[in-house]
Amino acid sequence: MRDIDDLFATLTAAQADKKRPPVHLWDPQNTGTIDIRIDSDGQWWHEGTAFQRQALVELFASILTLDNGQYFLITPVERLQIQVEDVPFMAIDMDVRGEGTSMELLFSTNVGDYIVADGEHQLHMRGERPYLAVRDGLEARLTRSVFYRLVDLGVEEEGALWIHSAGARFCLGNLQ
Repeated sequence: MRDIDDLFATLTAAQADKKRPPVHLWDPQNTGTIDIRIDSDGQWWHEGTAFQRQALVELFASILTLDNGQYFLITPVERLQIQVEDVPFMAIDMDVRGEGTSMELLFSTNVGDYIVADGEHQLHMRGERPYLAVRDGLEARLTRSVFYRLVDLGVEEEGALWIHSAGARFCLGNLQ
């Protein structure tokens, strides 16, 4: 059990230490669009070519915002709209600590974020697809393999499948 505790401590501390640009303070006058698209698998594209550098994806993800259902990359001097097919991030891995109602679920995203599902970072379903709130309205869709692992941990209650994490309870769908 000590290894998983160390892992959670290390990854949550790394996430807390991340310095995000203060995009909420920026009000750039230059606005427009840029030919950047995030496809439904979380792959970033520029002018039809997939991004090859993960560091660039992570940098752009740090200045990504959601405003009235539209996605923007914001710098102190520009606000550029981009296209997102579903949501901008993917939850690509999950670590579990504890069990039952005292369980904690730590998700890793394709842009290097680590998020514990809790009251602020809720798991939810949209149709058949599972999502995790990441930050400021931005979400990650769980990959199929992560979702299957999550379902294996679920508990049937009240005719639905439920999962607990960090004191919060999330419905994964009705069983009827």
